[in-house]
Amino acid sequence: MSSLPRRAKVKVQTAVPIDEFSSFSELSSASEEDDKEDSAWEPQKKVPRNPKQPVCKESKPKRVPRGKKNTLKISDGSEGVVVKELNSSVLIADVDLEDRKNKLDTVQTLKTAKTKRKNSAQSPSAPRTKKLKVGEEANKVSNFKSESNSTETPSTSTLWEGACKKEEDDCTADQSPLKKIKTESCPQGQPVRFPANASNVVEEAEMNWDIVQVLSERTNIEPWVCGNIIRLFNDDNTIPFIVRYRKELINNLDADYLREVQQTLEELRTVAKKVRGTIQKIKKEGKMSECLLRALLNCKTFEELEHVSAPYKTGSKGTKAQRARQLGLEEAARTLLENPGMLNLLSYIQPSVKGLSTLQDIETGVQHILADMIAKDRETLDFIRKLCQNRYISIQSSLAKVSSKKVNEKDVGKFHLYQNFSCNIRNIQHHQILAINRGENLKILTVKVNIPDGVKNEFCRWCIQNRWRPRRFARPELMKILHNSIDDSFKRLIYPLLCREFRAKLTSDAEKESVMMFGRNLRQLLLTNPVPGRTLMGVDPGYKHGCKLAIISPTSQILHTDVVYLHCGQGFQEAEKIKRLLLNFNCSTVVIGNGTACRETEAYFADLIMKNYFAPLDVVYCIVSEAGASIYSVSPEANKEMPGLDPNLRSAVSIARRVQDPLAELVKIEPKHIGVGMYQHDVSQTLLKATLDSVVEECVSFVGVDINICSEVLLRHIAGLNANRAKNIIEWREKNGPFINREQLKKVKGLGPKSFQQCAGFIRINQDYIRKLCSQHTESAGSSQRVAVTSPAGVEVTSEKPGKKKSKTAANVVLKPDPLDQTCIHPESYNIAMRFLSFIGGTLCEIGKHEMQQKIKSFLEKEGIEKLAERLQTTVPSLQIIIDGLSQPESFDFRTDFSQPDFKRSIVCLQDLQVGTVLTGKVENATLFGIFVDIGVGITGLIPIRNVTEAKLSKTKRRRSLGLGPGERVEVQVLNIDVPRSRITLDLIRVL
Repeated sequence: MSSLPRRAKVKVQTAVPIDEFSSFSELSSASEEDDKEDSAWEPQKKVPRNPKQPVCKESKPKRVPRGKKNTLKISDGSEGVVVKELNSSVLIADVDLEDRKNKLDTVQTLKTAKTKRKNSAQSPSAPRTKKLKVGEEANKVSNFKSESNSTETPSTSTLWEGACKKEEDDCTADQSPLKKIKTESCPQGQPVRFPANASNVVEEAEMNWDIVQVLSERTNIEPWVCGNIIRLFNDDNTIPFIVRYRKELINNLDADYLREVQQTLEELRTVAKKVRGTIQKIKKEGKMSECLLRALLNCKTFEELEHVSAPYKTGSKGTKAQRARQLGLEEAARTLLENPGMLNLLSYIQPSVKGLSTLQDIETGVQHILADMIAKDRETLDFIRKLCQNRYISIQSSLAKVSSKKVNEKDVGKFHLYQNFSCNIRNIQHHQILAINRGENLKILTVKVNIPDGVKNEFCRWCIQNRWRPRRFARPELMKILHNSIDDSFKRLIYPLLCREFRAKLTSDAEKESVMMFGRNLRQLLLTNPVPGRTLMGVDPGYKHGCKLAIISPTSQILHTDVVYLHCGQGFQEAEKIKRLLLNFNCSTVVIGNGTACRETEAYFADLIMKNYFAPLDVVYCIVSEAGASIYSVSPEANKEMPGLDPNLRSAVSIARRVQDPLAELVKIEPKHIGVGMYQHDVSQTLLKATLDSVVEECVSFVGVDINICSEVLLRHIAGLNANRAKNIIEWREKNGPFINREQLKKVKGLGPKSFQQCAGFIRINQDYIRKLCSQHTESAGSSQRVAVTSPAGVEVTSEKPGKKKSKTAANVVLKPDPLDQTCIHPESYNIAMRFLSFIGGTLCEIGKHEMQQKIKSFLEKEGIEKLAERLQTTVPSLQIIIDGLSQPESFDFRTDFSQPDFKRSIVCLQDLQVGTVLTGKVENATLFGIFVDIGVGITGLIPIRNVTEAKLSKTKRRRSLGLGPGERVEVQVLNIDVPRSRITLDLIRVL
């Protein structure tokens, strides 16, 4: 998946103590040499919790002794597995040790018998096997088990250990970190819930805040769920896999929420990484102090980091506070707060030094230093932020003074709603923020954040009476300096920081919501109900260059292409050609692109249909979006798929295929070119691309693909796969024939256990196709691969594919298809599925049939799904997936729950509309301020967002991830018609 970058492994890294940065103060400049003396006084504040541990140090790498308790080596004769005891600060997935010990004893018993046979008939060509004493291994297992007794007993709910690579780091005091190992424990793949007693998530960059807690606060999701999500992403799991197969770990969150958490997590990690880089840079320059280090490690946003680090940037001439410190006035500022009775500002006067020549200069310098200390104090900033949360903070926009001279009047008119605009920042809509930002970038609008004077007054009073109150009595002239410092700090430093934070937060939230809306619209388009089994005529409308036609078969094969000129006075002559084509290919469905000349082309076909011109065919037509079709038609993918075909005709083929199988066709186009969003050019393009790619991956994965017939383009969007892996799968399929079962995926180059785990549940293998194929090759011989197919009825079929000559020592590989491979059940749950079948008395040959559905229904009515999940030692969500997989018919496609294209026979004109008219239409686009609906009059009507209420939506549409989006059929009522501005206002009646 092309998505946001994920962590490939969990790094065991202890926290770095502050002592590591003690050298920073030694490297500070000469003007800051008295920092240590003055550091005795600090403002009254709570000491922040700093759960840091000392760094483990190692002198030389040592070989791990064989008898160490913290290393366990288990050998089954073919593969060594090393299980290491990890640092307690890192959470790992536990394994059922008793089950492993029993399996180990069985493996050793079989191995002993095998060894005896080999000893009786030794051969020089016999393969070498690793030897391990059974007693030694049993002792190690018992040691490992005794050490693990302190941890919480793992839940029996499923965890992904089957065929899954686990990469962990270990760091102990008496040994060097071992090379990263990939363990394959619990081959049957039963997952175990994360232990509840482990709450720490160790990050690469340690900060003074807990990433799980901050993530929970920003996303409004429980901390334990955030902790699990972080660990799942650290283990390189994909969103589709987590949403479908790890529901119990994420509290049944949907994919949209999961993407939101992922994006917020990446932001926090980026901030932490940038803080570390800033610390190293300031350290090299010798300007680091303990207070600055603490302030940097407290930063949670880029705005805070910019506020703290701006004075230390290369090339900066320094702040007023820095220049005052260079004159040696920091001691005076600290004395004013700690012991003002001992402060004599006259002693600092030096007439020959600029900045120290008068008493006024000295007071100003002290004031600047105090203002800087106040503006960078964490408790002070937390107080002012909390204070602002309870007050009326507004954002205001007005017409810029110079806009009329440099900007087009049309552009100015677009922002007439915001030329005198004011709104509370808690109530402002996301689309309003994006519109204001665009107007500001175009120099049309001037924007400012208004904080009332009451906030400043209360803040200054709190500082004088609490936080920055001198410890002892201060003379009036010194208190005046302190008052001026607080006032200067708020006006010059804190107020601009708050404005930047408010604007950044509003913009970030608006961009995220815009991107999420784009993603929801894209999902709705991709999951449009396909129209299979029809011969279609795709029409790419045009004026001068004609309308391009393409007729495709029910299997998406190109049958005929042509060009007709409908709008150049030749409409009657071209009608004969169109009728002949439709009759010759028995095509009764026309698909028209919604580009240039769409309205005229629609009227042309509607007129012919109303006259019954195409009799005996009952012809219908529909309008589809052609966004991205022209870009795709000239792409290398289109050239490879349709070589030698004119690019203009390729777009007509693409338009027709968008109705036949929207998902398979739209994945060929870069998502941002589909154009179903709002302000997509104003948001972060990196975030937009990552989100849309993730949505495509989610849709393709949840629909599933038949690996033996799907295209490489579609396959690369499956969770866990990419372009290279998809290419390798296609090459393997062409070289070795079709895949018989999912296990064969492990033989594909570049497809390791982790990739297999992520993609296996979304790949289907059609059993009917395999049985037919094998029966065709039953009598063929001389292949390098022998396939023994045992059908559910008990018939064994052997298929051999011609290939290289078999070697004398090579054994025939017997592959058996598994009926579970055509379901959504993950291979890690196959053993549970088989036990479930034994409970209900079902067989594999009944999958998807009415008999299976009846058995499951009756059994669940007797026992209940919760008790059954407990008996099977799994979770309810995992058992529900098994039940769905066994109950769903073989040809099940959940896209049938979504809307099909709206097929029509007639056209409606704008003049036919009246206020109060009730119509049906199709949603074209969904935005944050309303829904655009195509009601067939040439222009789209708008349903204001205030008219879209939950009562008018079905229960399934009330979910955030399945909101009203493109392709939905709705019933609307006309509220207002503005003919001069070509605007129609609608009210939503219901969703069809």
